[in-house]
Amino acid sequence: MSEGEYPRSARLHQTPTYGQHMIPFSILDLAPIRQGANAADAFEQMRTQAQHAEKLGYHRYWIAEHHNMGGVGSSATSVLIGHVAGATQTIRVGSGGVMLPNHAPLVIAEQFGTLESLYPGRIDLGLGRAPGTDQLTTRALRRAHSGNEYDFPQDVVELQSYFKTPEAQQAVLAVPGAGLNVPVWLLGSSLFSAQLAGMLGLPYAFASHFAPDYLLHALDAYRKEFRPSEHLDRPYAMVGVNVVAADTDQEARHLFTSQQTQSVDMVRGKRAPLGPPIDDIEQYWTPAERPAVEHKLTYSFVGQAETVRKGLAHLIEQTKADELIANMRIFDPAAGLRALEILADVRQQLATNEKGTTDAE
Repeated sequence: MSEGEYPRSARLHQTPTYGQHMIPFSILDLAPIRQGANAADAFEQMRTQAQHAEKLGYHRYWIAEHHNMGGVGSSATSVLIGHVAGATQTIRVGSGGVMLPNHAPLVIAEQFGTLESLYPGRIDLGLGRAPGTDQLTTRALRRAHSGNEYDFPQDVVELQSYFKTPEAQQAVLAVPGAGLNVPVWLLGSSLFSAQLAGMLGLPYAFASHFAPDYLLHALDAYRKEFRPSEHLDRPYAMVGVNVVAADTDQEARHLFTSQQTQSVDMVRGKRAPLGPPIDDIEQYWTPAERPAVEHKLTYSFVGQAETVRKGLAHLIEQTKADELIANMRIFDPAAGLRALEILADVRQQLATNEKGTTDAE
C-alpha cells in the first residue's frame, strides 16, 4: 500500500514529530471574516496560520463547509483545501467537513481526487450530513436535487466506491479519483454518524466544539459498533474543541469574548463578521442568552498554558480521544498565531506528563 492510499490505524497515528505517548493535535479553520476585513484577508490569514501550524508540528489542517454566514468564509471548501495544501509541505489538509448531501458524490470524488493528485498522501475527506446553513439557504443550494440526510449512508458508500480501483466495464468513473483511495472520515454531533462510522470501519470526528451534548455517548456508540475494515483495524476518534490560549488567563478570556459575542449574535439570528474582543461580556448577553452560549461552548479551553493543559488533560482522560482538533476563533491574527504556539507547548507538556505521571494521578 502506497503512502497515498487509505491509512490504517497505524498510519493515522503516524507522524514523525510526535513521541510515542503524544496524541496528534490538529486545527479546524472556518476562514473567519473579521470586522473591517474581507474574505481575501481571511484566506491570507488561513495560509499564514497553516504554515505556522505546520512548523509547530500540528498533524492536520481541516476546513469546514458553511454557507450564508457573514463571519465564515469557508463555503468553497475544496478550493481552500488546495489553497492551504499548496502553501504547505507536510501537514495533512482536508475537510472538516464537506456536507455531503449538498453535493453529488461523484462531484466530491472528482474534487478530492484532483486534490489528492496534486498533493499526494496529504488529503483527508471528512463528511458531514448537516446542511451547514439555514433552511432557506439549504433550498438555494438545490439540496433536494442532490440528496438529504436520509440518503447519507448510501451517498458515503457511493463516494467511497469512486476511489476504489475501477472494475472492468465500470460505466461511471471519477477522473481523477479512481484508484486513489482518499481517506474518508465521518463527522457528527449525534449518534447517527458515530454508529455509521463504526459499521463502515471509518475514523470518526465529533463536533463537540459547538455540540457538546452527545460527545461521550457518540464515542461509546462508535467504539461499540466498530467493525474492522480495509480502512481501519480499530476505532480512531477525534474530538473537536475550542481553544483560546494566551500568555495570561485574563488575556485569553478577553480574546474569547470575540467568539462569545459571535455565538450570542447567532442566537439572535445575526451572522455578522467576527468582532474584536469586548471588555465585559456580561453587558453583551442577556441572562437568558448566557446559559445557551455557555452550553454551546462547553468544550472551550481558555487561558494560559497551564490552564489549557489541565483542561485538555482531563478531556483526553475522559474521552480516550485518539486525536484533538482545535477551533481557534481569535480576532487578532497575531494573537491567533501566538495561541498556536502555546497550544503546541501544551501538547508537548501533555506528552511529557504521559511519560511520567499523569494529571489524573
